[in-house]
Amino acid sequence: MKTILVTGAAGFIGARVSQLLLQQGVRVVGLDNMNDYYDVRMKEFRLKALKAVPGFSFHTCDIEDPRALKRVFGKYKFDAVMNLAARAGVRYSMENPFVYMRTNANGTLNLLEQCRAHKIRKFLLASTSSLYAGQAMPFREDLPVNTPISPYAASKKAAEVMAYTYHYLYGIDVSVVRYFTVYGPAGRPDMSVFRFIKWIDEGKPLQLFGDGSQSRDFTYVDDIAAGSVKALKNVGYKIINLGGNDPYDINAMIALIEKYVGKKAMIRQYDFHKTDMKATWADIGEAQKTLKWSPKVTLAQGIKRTVAWYLANKAWVSKVKV
Repeated sequence: MKTILVTGAAGFIGARVSQLLLQQGVRVVGLDNMNDYYDVRMKEFRLKALKAVPGFSFHTCDIEDPRALKRVFGKYKFDAVMNLAARAGVRYSMENPFVYMRTNANGTLNLLEQCRAHKIRKFLLASTSSLYAGQAMPFREDLPVNTPISPYAASKKAAEVMAYTYHYLYGIDVSVVRYFTVYGPAGRPDMSVFRFIKWIDEGKPLQLFGDGSQSRDFTYVDDIAAGSVKALKNVGYKIINLGGNDPYDINAMIALIEKYVGKKAMIRQYDFHKTDMKATWADIGEAQKTLKWSPKVTLAQGIKRTVAWYLANKAWVSKVKV
């Protein structure tokens, strides 16, 4: 039985990746520091479901702490490491850029060092479409992403470069998967889909930065998890986009939420934020070729499922802070 380390296992994507690996008969060791960047009740909900599955082990551990990581790596023999732990949130990275570098860049370095020391040959790094700011669409992996416009994007770029260095020096096989606007059930409450569902359902004005014409390549979390697991194959060093390949503007996303919640949105509009991107759109040719992966869930299907999950769990989810 393979044993895979998943960092950020209580996070939105990490939890779904862990579930998929467990379904495939893989032994999963999950790490998470359970920080309170967003309401920790959401992380506890995801983690509770994982702990009920045989083959899952969990350690409260911060990838910023090399000594704690050394203890974990000394306890298990990992076939691969999936680094899904990250400080996320473009706007908040302007308020506290230091923690983004400590977790996203230094934390990745700490994990790569353990892979080197324990001769672990496969490393997957979760990265971001935020690196493509200012580039021509659809975004291809070979574009020169050398001008990040937020500390978050800069910290992810640093992690990608360090991962390449360890591939070059020590032969670690590295898959860098760049995610595009991930959403779905039990999603992050600091992101627009969760917030908009909650605000529309409660009859509260939703906060919209810009006029809603900006577009995103929304990608359902199950598709992201499937692509991430497929990316555990040997690729040398490769950057791979995982995106929906069908951008929608924010106003269209709001209209879908209105449809499935059954209520109209009240909108409070704010100026477009300097660190936001006007549009994202993934070229997924590399994922189709290398991973035999394409997204399966449309935005309408995904929003319908996400709203249904919210309503089914409303008794406690409505108390989650956004």
